[in-house]
Amino acid sequence: MGLFSALMGNAGQVSLESLQNEYGKLMIEGETIEIGFKLIRDTFLFTNKRILLVEKQGITGSKIEYKSIPYKSITRFSVESAGTFDLDAELKIWVSSEANASIVKQFNKSVNVYDVQKIITYYTCK
Repeated sequence: MGLFSALMGNAGQVSLESLQNEYGKLMIEGETIEIGFKLIRDTFLFTNKRILLVEKQGITGSKIEYKSIPYKSITRFSVESAGTFDLDAELKIWVSSEANASIVKQFNKSVNVYDVQKIITYYTCK
């Protein structure tokens, strides 16, 4: 992921090995990481059980919030692909009965947003 893309707020994909090494301790028995993305200091993971948002806070980033969203609490979502002149794709997720999207993430062009959409569809439509 390029620095310019990160500064623009676009997330890039991270290797599963790297994600497992860093966040494996947060997984429960039988939970596996499907795909994950990094945006400067924050990371978001899609596992076979939930979406996990890891938000580092403060100047040093030593304070970390781990936010879990079980797939069963997702009521709807949208994926917008990157266009010819658009540099990013966008994912929006609505949780429970909220009127506005609870989660909005942008991806750089190197990310196949259709893979993200397949994972969310698979686990929300089970």
